[in-house]
Amino acid sequence: MAKKHALLVRERQEEALRVAVGLTLSEEPVEVYVLDRRLAPSPQNAAMIEVLGELGMRVATNCAENAGLELLSNAELARRILACDTILPY
Repeated sequence: MAKKHALLVRERQEEALRVAVGLTLSEEPVEVYVLDRRLAPSPQNAAMIEVLGELGMRVATNCAENAGLELLSNAELARRILACDTILPY
């Protein structure tokens, strides 16, 4: 059975998104959660978010400033994160 991975993105945003894209090679579900802050508007971040979207991976946030990402409440984020097998904080 495939494991589900969650990446929690805070300070090291570019690194976290690169790791998330790399984890997709395992052919297991990857969920990315940008927590408590705006995702830095860099070309690298935009490219990684685009790749994750094209691969059908969930990218969500609890910060309304992150336009284009799925906006979730903290309670819903906690529920989804706890349902994952591996949680990687960045």
